[in-house]
Amino acid sequence: METQIILTEAEERMQRAIAHLEESLVNIRAGKASTTVLNGVMVDYFGTMTPVSGVASVTVPDAKTILIQPWDKNLLRPIEKAIIDSNIGLTPSNNGDQIRLSIPPLTEERRRELVKQARGEAEAARISLRNARRDAVEAFKKAQKEGMPEDGAKDGEAQAQKLLEKVTKTLDALLEKKEADIMTV
Repeated sequence: METQIILTEAEERMQRAIAHLEESLVNIRAGKASTTVLNGVMVDYFGTMTPVSGVASVTVPDAKTILIQPWDKNLLRPIEKAIIDSNIGLTPSNNGDQIRLSIPPLTEERRRELVKQARGEAEAARISLRNARRDAVEAFKKAQKEGMPEDGAKDGEAQAQKLLEKVTKTLDALLEKKEADIMTV
């Protein structure tokens, strides 16, 4: 029974690491317009820092454009300033009613930088996965000292390793998909 508890906890930690990686990869833009680019952009709305999506309608009319229509026209300037200050690499153009963000085509060099960034995120996730496995193995060793049969502890360690290998394959597939997405012109 204790074996299952340790493995379940390790699997939950591994799944959280994968979920975090997916979230991080979504925020790496691959030359296509996506509203997720604005996720970290906060606007001063009557003294409260609010996400752009909380003060405006954010849409993607085509693959190279993000359209921001504030619900209050007085927010055009603060939204524009927040986008410029956020260093997301996009220059807003304001026509008095809405803000347009044009997504420039990625250069080969920028694509390589984005792939490197994605690999860095994947490596951080791999470290989290290995830490979860290590903690599970240590838990099995501790349980063995407290009376768990040696073969039960060894089986648990082997199951933790298999779990790590399974989740690592998922991680590799996510990274491969993102790299292909980034490098596709």
